[in-house]
Amino acid sequence: MKVRQDAWSHEEDLLLAETVLRYIRDGGTQLGAFEEVGDKLNRTSAACGFRWNAEVRKKYEHAVAVAKKQRKEKKRALDKMKKSQQSTDAISMEVELIPAVNSAIKRPKKEEPLLTIELSEEVAPVKYSAVTNQLTLDDCIQFLQTYQKESSYQDTMQLENERLKRENQALQQKNMELQQQLEKLEKQQDVIQEDYQMLVKIMERARKLTVLEDEVM
Repeated sequence: MKVRQDAWSHEEDLLLAETVLRYIRDGGTQLGAFEEVGDKLNRTSAACGFRWNAEVRKKYEHAVAVAKKQRKEKKRALDKMKKSQQSTDAISMEVELIPAVNSAIKRPKKEEPLLTIELSEEVAPVKYSAVTNQLTLDDCIQFLQTYQKESSYQDTMQLENERLKRENQALQQKNMELQQQLEKLEKQQDVIQEDYQMLVKIMERARKLTVLEDEVM
């Protein structure tokens, strides 16, 4: 049971501020931060919240604004990465499906001619199967048209496949760039955190010096 009701020390105030700021940067709630600090200090979350709002928050207004800005930047970077990854996955699926479609398209099989009759020197030889015993000019034209359409379709699919592969590579490159940007932001966040901790220490030294000067006077 959390029963501490004694005065807050400077170290406890500092722990409360650092925890709340970390929750803000990571997109958490202040209530979660109060509960975590309460568990560590054997105080209630309500007591931690009252201490933050009544005493500690006003000392860290600038740090709170910086933490909120970092949270927005991190969220934007993550959203960009998710969108890029979704586009990459969709294109990868299309690229994987194209070979299956191509393999499903079979070119017409040529029947081995059983008999060839040359009509004249000026007319090209016409081949027909003895199974049907006849082959009209319309059959030849229809066959050639079908063959041409399917060949053209396969060529189109091949070009589309190559285009999707290029687009996939471009999205993967973009994804890598966004990953690098996210890592850069995280490094900047670490630097800002170090600067912030240094600022807190400087402010604490200044406060102590002020107290000592007041005591001397």
